[in-house]
Amino acid sequence: MKIAVIGASGRMGQAMCAGVRAEDDMELVAALDVDEDITSDTLGGAEVAIEFTQPDASLGNVLSLIEAGVRPVVGTTGWTEEAYEKVRDALAAQPGLGAVIAPNFSLSAILAMRFAEQAAPYFTSAEVIETHHPGKLDAPSGTAIATAEKIARARADMGDMPDATTRDIGSRGARVDGVPVHAMRLAGVTAREEIHFGNPGDQLIIRTDCTDRAAFFSGVALAAREVMGREGLIIGLDQLL
Repeated sequence: MKIAVIGASGRMGQAMCAGVRAEDDMELVAALDVDEDITSDTLGGAEVAIEFTQPDASLGNVLSLIEAGVRPVVGTTGWTEEAYEKVRDALAAQPGLGAVIAPNFSLSAILAMRFAEQAAPYFTSAEVIETHHPGKLDAPSGTAIATAEKIARARADMGDMPDATTRDIGSRGARVDGVPVHAMRLAGVTAREEIHFGNPGDQLIIRTDCTDRAAFFSGVALAAREVMGREGLIIGLDQLL
């Protein structure tokens, strides 16, 4: 399988290039930086392109990849429903082409989200805490937002969570569909998520830690192999597991 990496000089891009080179069934045919044009010529015959860049550049990159007939596997976060629709429209003009966009490619993070979704209807309270390195541009993370959305859907018939707070300077975190989400940025951390559930006298904590960016490659490799036989937009690695 011929693979291109977009954003190859970034920390995630470097990890993806190393991962591709280590796979027997993959060949790295292009490693493009964020300031390089994405065209059929620069992509070197790639069948799949792994895209880890920045939120303000990702949509344009993905549309260029689709126009070139290459299947995107995207780990950049910050996507909106409007941007997803533009990708769907572009794919509709390229029959047989698929794309995967996922807020997280860590298998532990994907499983943690699924476990949280299963647990949510059984607990009165739920909150999400995510911690990343200080170089991360968006807060809260796409994974934390996706986790909170899944929790909210799973407990949609349960009403508001108990919270008597009347004075708040922002310490109760952001609200994603009613679920509090807190973001920390700490040196020495790669990626961590904690999902806290509570009932009177009972607490469940689901936690996932990624200590090395290489951890994301197993999910990316799975998506790259799967997208070869898929058509249209796939959102979330869980759709492929």
